[in-house]
Amino acid sequence: MTRQDAAQRTVTTPDGRHLAVETSGSPDGPAVFLLHGTPGSRSGPRPRGIVVYRLGVHLVCYDRPGYGDSDRHEGRRVADAAADVAAIADNLGIERFAVVGRSGGGPHALACAALLPDRVTRAAVLVGLAPAGAPDLDWYAGMAESNVEDYGRADEDLAELTLNLKVRAEEARRDPMTLLDFLRPQLPDEDIRVVDDVAIRRLLTDMYSEALRHGPEGWIDDVLAIRRGWGFDLSAIRAEVRLWHGEQDRFSPVEHSHWLASRISRAEVQVQPGAAHFGAVEILPQTLTWLATPDLATTPRV
Repeated sequence: MTRQDAAQRTVTTPDGRHLAVETSGSPDGPAVFLLHGTPGSRSGPRPRGIVVYRLGVHLVCYDRPGYGDSDRHEGRRVADAAADVAAIADNLGIERFAVVGRSGGGPHALACAALLPDRVTRAAVLVGLAPAGAPDLDWYAGMAESNVEDYGRADEDLAELTLNLKVRAEEARRDPMTLLDFLRPQLPDEDIRVVDDVAIRRLLTDMYSEALRHGPEGWIDDVLAIRRGWGFDLSAIRAEVRLWHGEQDRFSPVEHSHWLASRISRAEVQVQPGAAHFGAVEILPQTLTWLATPDLATTPRV
């Protein structure tokens, strides 16, 4: 996995913000938007450009507002991702596309599916989260202490959340390995196996470095958006949705995917034994193949 052969561009939204975008793979193939995790950036782990090309996929990645080179959109909701994705698709001349969100990107992928029903062909969520306050779900059950603390601060003490993430972001800017070192004591063996792979570890640290090099604003806004009202109804999703989860995930527990499936009419859940949170990196090529079925070829806008 690498950023090699990725094409860079900046897209201006209707309200004048700038979004940093990368595309790779086959320009004429089915378009798939990959929405990164929290914290994350457009440079997040994905198959090498030649692999994406061989899959026949036109892969589109972008920095959510406040990350990397994308302007901040303070107070943004999860729902706002749909308008940003639509603006990027319009700029690239893409009418219809699939979406996949990893971890904190999962809710944003579902927003696209719900709010762009005539454009989103299929959606996938890898190790995603359910909405805060989801009925009949203990949202924090089985979740790692660091996530419980961050999301709890979003509800109770914004100043403390901001200070905490500023400190961690500054440490990561100096040495992005500090983020993995911070997480390591909380990782199950299934995740340690993934992050101990030298190539994947380098991709993760590169992603963190790019995501936070201008500060923690994207990270802060993601946490707030995930814990507040998402701004759309899951029942509005008409596309097929695949929810993949590693059984041992401690950062977004598997019960979140089961809850989402109970609210989305055309959802299927795949729970993989022997995998956890970072297993989403390894399952991505298979997910892209499912998203980019032959009947979902890119239709240019006119």
